[in-house]
Parts: sequence; structure tokens; C-alpha cells
Amino acid sequence: MAQIIKRALLMSFDPTTYTASILLLEATSTVLAGVPIAFHMDGTSTLTNGALCAVLFFDENNSSDAVILAVYSTGSGVPTPPPGRITFVAGYRQIAGDTLSAGTVNTYTLVGGSSGLPATVLGVLYKAYFSSATVSAFIQMAPHAASDLSAYITLGNISTANATINGSGILPVDSSGRADIKALVGNCSLTLYTYGYVQ
Repeated sequence: MAQIIKRALLMSFDPTTYTASILLLEATSTVLAGVPIAFHMDGTSTLTNGALCAVLFFDENNSSDAVILAVYSTGSGVPTPPPGRITFVAGYRQIAGDTLSAGTVNTYTLVGGSSGLPATVLGVLYKAYFSSATVSAFIQMAPHAASDLSAYITLGNISTANATINGSGILPVDSSGRADIKALVGNCSLTLYTYGYVQ
């Protein structure tokens, strides 16, 4: 029983079974269906318009005992937008009623601990709400050390004193999983949850 890696064209991908159909390059009329594909690939990274794939046959005489290890381009195209999958995790309260002083930037590390967010995330899915005694107060959120906080997320403006504003979205973070949050116009009381990430 010899193991061997062969090249093939990726013909289709089924995300419900994590299998694919491939056309072996050395036998251009041989299509294999239902071949398992590695879990690190998904619909954003498995192009079927001429993409090649590396297939490991655990037994070269048994075509049903194989797995697709990698998908790559021959210059015919790359995923657009680039691969980036969203993964949902259990909701986790990151910030619990913190008082943000107007004009001050607070930095929060959102990854690690019990958050369920790995250190390598590009962004987090968040739900946030804040209140302020100051009319027109708002908050800005951005990756840590962003040159312009206003280029990212803005929640607000409070229309009535002591009102609450709710919001949700995707918040980019820096390479250490940190985000900066700034209150403007008036002090704000902020609560923020995370429930997923982009990697």
C-alpha cells in the first residue's frame, strides 16, 4: 500500500459534506466524486474555475481512500475577496458598563481568556450599547493605534439625555487582538459583547 500525492482540477465543492469532485490530471477522463477535503478550506477558498488541488491517496490503488490537502491557482484566478471566514462563538461580555471619559481613548484586548476568540483574529463580531447624560454623545471604535478612529465605527449620537444606543457589526482589531474605543462630546457608559470572529 503506497501513498502518493497527485494533482487534479477542482470541479465542485459541497460545503454540506465537505467533499469535492476532482478531475485527475494524469487521467483527464477520470472524475472522482465525494473526495473529502481538508477542513481549512471553505467556499471562499475553493475556486472551481480552473483551480488545481493536491490530492493525497493513502493507497494509490484505492481511489476512495483520499483527501484533498490544498487548493491553489495556476494564475487563472484567486479568490475575490480573499479568503476570510466568520466563525461564531458563544456570546461573551468583554466590557461591562465601563465609563469612558469624553475625549479619552480606552484600549481593550478582546482575544483570549474565556472569550472564545483566538489570538490570530482580524476582527470580531460585536454587540454594544452605551448611554450618556450628554445629548449628542457618541463613541468611535477602531483597531488599536489606527491613525483615524473616525474612519471605522461610530455609534451615536444620543438624542436625549440618559438614552441608550445599541449597535452591532464587525470590529477590526490589531495583530494583538486590541481595539481602541473613544467617547466624544460626553462621558459614556459602555457594555460590549463579542460572539464571533473573522480570521
